[in-house]
Amino acid sequence: MKKYLAMVPLLAGAAFLASVGVSSAEAKYTIGVSNTVQGNGWREEMICAIKAQALASGEVTKLNIAHRNTDAAGQLEDIRNLISAKVNAIVVNPADPAGIKSALEEATKAGIVVVAVDQAVTEPSAYIISNNQEQYAYLGAKWLFQQIGGKGDVVYMRGAAGASADSDRDKGFKKALAEFPDVKVVHEVFTGWQQDQGKQQILDFIATGSPFNGIWTSGIDNVIVDALVESQTPLVPVVGADNAGFVGQLNSVEGLVGAAVTNPGSIGGAGVTLALQILNGKKPAEQTVLVEPQLWENATEEGKAKLKSVADPSLSPEWPVSISIPEWTTYTKDQIIACKGPGE
Repeated sequence: MKKYLAMVPLLAGAAFLASVGVSSAEAKYTIGVSNTVQGNGWREEMICAIKAQALASGEVTKLNIAHRNTDAAGQLEDIRNLISAKVNAIVVNPADPAGIKSALEEATKAGIVVVAVDQAVTEPSAYIISNNQEQYAYLGAKWLFQQIGGKGDVVYMRGAAGASADSDRDKGFKKALAEFPDVKVVHEVFTGWQQDQGKQQILDFIATGSPFNGIWTSGIDNVIVDALVESQTPLVPVVGADNAGFVGQLNSVEGLVGAAVTNPGSIGGAGVTLALQILNGKKPAEQTVLVEPQLWENATEEGKAKLKSVADPSLSPEWPVSISIPEWTTYTKDQIIACKGPGE
């Protein structure tokens, strides 16, 4: 069973196994964190949300954070190190849902609560709280295909191969594609969710001279617009995420038509809340909780007004403007920006 939540963002205006702690009469839990992508703005916001929520909860004595660029094998090692450290819960963003199943099973057998955020895992004992990735892609792709008149060539810029979020988004993208038989994918690449890589990939494609009518991105978006502008390529509709830089571009770049689909990195903080609820004996009725995305576009006056209302130029361009998730995060904007956990 899955529980669905509408995404209503609350807006205002890296060491391996790094440990941070605090002395408190209330704090009683140690939470481990395993993340395999470093240097990506979305993931950095996720880590900051984890730290901020752990601090705001007053229930976390220490965070053990494994935050590095690695693969499923490396993440297996990280999770087993967290098990050895006897953490009470592990919040994990999986590199490969099946590839880390054995370690998650070991954690559960050791009495550790496992919460996967952002992406699903195959270990049935794990809890999952995630943005609805299939719907994320479907909403954006359908809007894009409609925007180009239901026919034409599009560039499909995916995330990381093997990541369950990418696989789910591919399902959503292809679901929309099936509804528009006259839309063709003229170029498909994996960006690895890396800004520099994505920008170079679109520049390389532009250099081929192949025509295209629109670009769908898996959240590597503002640098794609930068590449179009810098190369003096005629602007085409672009779909991305609710990253602050892209939202700003949708409000300011003359001639740019596009849509931002919400995908809050603050899901990391929600994962901490869910883990604490379970540790305190309040298990959810469903094993999976999905946060439903919204689409904000600048092709209509209503859409333009929405984009202006959510813009936040004070945030890093790579951070989603959806810095909080109602009912799941309780930290302030200052706390998530400070990116400090208990004891830091």
